[in-house]
Amino acid sequence: MIPLILIAVLAGVSFYMYRQASSPSGESQPLHDLSNEDIKRGWRELGFFCELDDQNRVWTLTGSRAGLLHFPDLLRGFMIDPANASDGAQQHYGPYGSLDIMTYADAGLTGNAIRGSLTDLDRLASIVETHLAVAEPGTSIRIREEYAPDSRYALVLDVRADGFDPSSTDSERLGSTAERGAPKKTSS
Repeated sequence: MIPLILIAVLAGVSFYMYRQASSPSGESQPLHDLSNEDIKRGWRELGFFCELDDQNRVWTLTGSRAGLLHFPDLLRGFMIDPANASDGAQQHYGPYGSLDIMTYADAGLTGNAIRGSLTDLDRLASIVETHLAVAEPGTSIRIREEYAPDSRYALVLDVRADGFDPSSTDSERLGSTAERGAPKKTSS
């Protein structure tokens, strides 16, 4: 019985240490301790709202063009951090830590992370920038074939008007005040 308890305690400590180490700031604030203002600030600082839909196998980033351009910056910031040079390095972004970027040998979009080698992630940043350069508000840009054609998931950029507040899309935690219209479809 004592060995079983010891294993459970070690597993709990290991999980806690993993979550602390994988947090971008090294500090983790439990979700229940986040106020609505903390969450809104988190989305606004990120520049876009991020949502993973496992049923439809899609990562959706929702924001204005300027806000969505924070995503390539985030990818390049991840790339220049020496801690992310080895395969398996992972960082969590957003107020919930729900956006996962991971260094991995092969480019991929999975239910766990947006991943790839540092070269792949730089390529993804360039793909996003290229699409956003000509994107109009109300369009939806689907990225899979260009980045990771064998992935079961896709990345969708839901482009909104300038001045869009990404926290208004967080209906699960904050309640939605923004009407979510069906965006026009474009794909790659």
